Amino acid sequence: MLNFAFERGAVSASAWWALIPPGLAIVWIVLGTTLLGTAMEEAFNPKLRRHYLEADEMAAVAELEPIGVTPVPVTGPNAPILSVRDLTIEFDSPSGPLRAVDGVSFDLRRGQTLGLVGESGSGKTTAVMGLLRLLPPGGRVVRGSVVFDGEDLLTLGADRLRALRWSRLSIVFQGAMNALNPVRTVGDQISEALRTHEQALTRREVQARTGELLRRVGIGASRGSEYPHTFSGGMRQRAMIALALACRPDVIIADEPTTALDVMIQTQILELLVGLAREFGMGTIIVTHDLGVVAQVCDRVIVMYGGQVAEDADVTTIYGAPRHPYTQLLLKAFPNVEEVDRTLRSIPGTPPRLDALPPGCRFAPRCPFAFERCAVEVPPPYVQDGASAHRAACFLVETDG
Repeated sequence: MLNFAFERGAVSASAWWALIPPGLAIVWIVLGTTLLGTAMEEAFNPKLRRHYLEADEMAAVAELEPIGVTPVPVTGPNAPILSVRDLTIEFDSPSGPLRAVDGVSFDLRRGQTLGLVGESGSGKTTAVMGLLRLLPPGGRVVRGSVVFDGEDLLTLGADRLRALRWSRLSIVFQGAMNALNPVRTVGDQISEALRTHEQALTRREVQARTGELLRRVGIGASRGSEYPHTFSGGMRQRAMIALALACRPDVIIADEPTTALDVMIQTQILELLVGLAREFGMGTIIVTHDLGVVAQVCDRVIVMYGGQVAEDADVTTIYGAPRHPYTQLLLKAFPNVEEVDRTLRSIPGTPPRLDALPPGCRFAPRCPFAFERCAVEVPPPYVQDGASAHRAACFLVETDG
């Protein structure tokens, strides 16, 4: 049609309007085809009608297995702001459900920095995504409780949960470039959190708070009008921290906050994150496989392996007197500048696959101290020295004790 209009000299004859009908026809054909394809895709795959994070989770929540005793909220100045009990997460697969996190429990107090450490695939990120109910499609919490300030996050409705995210619970996602929207300015993304959760603020106050947040993390307020791709890796991570701190939440979760950053930038980011969190009295969870990060900023450490808690203690105890063989081997595989002559040891083997988990202790196939009982029985978390502050899930601890 357009070719016909050109051949007839529509443009040269000043009859430009002759191009409009065929042009509109092409637009409508393309638009109609696109809409038809989208409608057919949604018809054959109903999950596409809504984002998985907005799915109605109450049916899945109703199927949660009771953990035995309903958690009683602890009150007082030293009460935990976040209490996780028996958190268990599974993923659907053609061969059946795969258990990625199994019975994880811990407490987090205001002003405390908790480190989740372990090899890749140990269930660290899955655990924190599960307690925030941000699991990808196919993943679900099948048992446990996550009590935040007296409310169980696993039983809350979507609206209440949405109101808590960013305002009282925030997260610094792994890979800031993927977490920030590339077509919106950095300042606008920070302002959105303030506009959504602090609606009493005026537009001028929101802009002022956004600029102040950027300055606090070492970015000039004027750069808030720029897009994420113009920032370096360290600056993007700082912007994510500013976004996480925007509404001054009670708990911040940082998932591998120093990934792909050089050593100097890592130190700056960690000091910034933990310093601001302690200044505002926030509880912080840092997910990492870097033992140096843990030693630098954490107050307490949870060592995970195969989706379970291997050892849980304060950072001094973990580095000075670890009891679980996995923790001991992790430390031996980490370089120490004070022991330059020490030979680094590697842990033979690989972490267990979810579809081939050992029936007993998850670490037994790689443990140099394993004996018959380890292969058939799952060790409970043994309390050390009568203090609940140190737990290790190993039969050797029971034998030594």
